Amino acid sequence: MKITFDEKSKSEVLDILDKAVDASGYIVEKDNANQKVLNIDGEEVKIEEFAGIRKGSEVFIKNDLPSLMELSKI
Repeated sequence: MKITFDEKSKSEVLDILDKAVDASGYIVEKDNANQKVLNIDGEEVKIEEFAGIRKGSEVFIKNDLPSLMELSKI
């Protein structure tokens, strides 16, 4: 199964998860804009890098090849 988010859908998905995007384009907690979300490597995630969230967690996935390869190992 493949799910692709367009820009509007990304914002809607993040809103459902109580996340927002700060002025610099990073995904942050809606109630604390200083707290950026992290990927599995502990890196902050920008909205244009957002590819999804791993099931059962709030580990955000970037849309780059290493991140997607790491996801495939899980």
